[in-house]
Parts: sequence; structure tokens; C-alpha cells
Amino acid sequence: MAQTTTEQVLDLVKKAGVFRPRDLDSHGIPREYLIRLCRKGVVQRVARGLYTLADADVSEHQSLAEASKRTPHGVICLLSALRFHGLTTQAPFEVWVAVDVKARKPGSNGLPLRIVRFSGAALRSGVEDQLIQGVAVKVYSPAKTVADCFKYRNKIGLDVALEALCECWREHRCTMDDLWRYAKICRVSNVMRPYLESLP
Repeated sequence: MAQTTTEQVLDLVKKAGVFRPRDLDSHGIPREYLIRLCRKGVVQRVARGLYTLADADVSEHQSLAEASKRTPHGVICLLSALRFHGLTTQAPFEVWVAVDVKARKPGSNGLPLRIVRFSGAALRSGVEDQLIQGVAVKVYSPAKTVADCFKYRNKIGLDVALEALCECWREHRCTMDDLWRYAKICRVSNVMRPYLESLP
């Protein structure tokens, strides 16, 4: 039996996890259908231009999925990546996203984003693909995130970088080779050296 347009929209929102009205365009469905479902309370708006099913299981990383939809070329970094990997006690209220130095600054539209500019190997290295709420999200690996924290220690605090390094090492989330490799890519080898050499 053929799906009704409403059922088709619900199916698309369910599969996407976090859905944008413009995602309906390629299916030839008017955006009005999404607005109607929102008025009925079946779909909810989680940020400007971003929707989920009202009864969806919301993970603590929902904001990362929303940020990824907002900045498809960005990578979750620094405090948000630490939180995702469980390597910090910090709970950032903004989602930290790395974008290319030449990229246009994305509009947040109500979603608190903290944009950080990366370039070259520092932008491309250590990226992991994660699936959050049905959304493909790029997140830096634990070792790369630790190196980034040392690079941006003046923004986030040296204590946060040290906590991340100790947790990452204690939980065997990286090797010493990983840490050195990303320290070189992020140009913080000299800064990290004494801390790496003191690890048990």
C-alpha cells in the first residue's frame, strides 16, 4: 500500500534523526507538511530549521547531531569532542566545531556554536565518523583532541588539557605514538613533551 505524504515525511524525519525542511525538496514534498506535523506535536523543532520526532529518544549528544547538520563540513572538536569521548568533567553549553580557515562562518540560528578555525593537516587528521541520532557526525579522535587542547590551552585552560591527557592515557584510549603524531601535526610537541614524558 502506498504511503501518504504525511507518512512519508514522518519516515524521512525518523531516518534522518535530525531533519531540515530543505531535505523535503529533493522528494518533491512541500515544507507545509512538516509544519503541520509540528503543529500536531508529532514532530518538534529543536533549533531554527532543525526538527526531530517528538517521541525520539534524545541522547545527551543531540546537540552534536544538530551542529553537524548546521555545519556539514565541520568537525566536533575541543571541549565537545572531550565530552563525547568521556574525557572531561566539563559540560560545555556551546558545541565546539572546527572549520577551515577560509570557510564561511555558519549561522547558529539559536544553536550555540563555538567556531574554531583549523587548517591543513590539523583540520583533516584524526577525524572519526560517528552516528548520533541517525546523523553522521565527524568528531576528532581522543588523541587528536588532546593535542588540540594543548594547542588551544589559552582558550580552554591548561588544566582541561592535562585532565584530558591523563584520562585518555589512563583509559587506554590512545598510544604514545598517537599522542606524539598529533602533537607534531598541531605543532605542540615542545609544550606536550614534559607531560608525555611524565606519564606512567
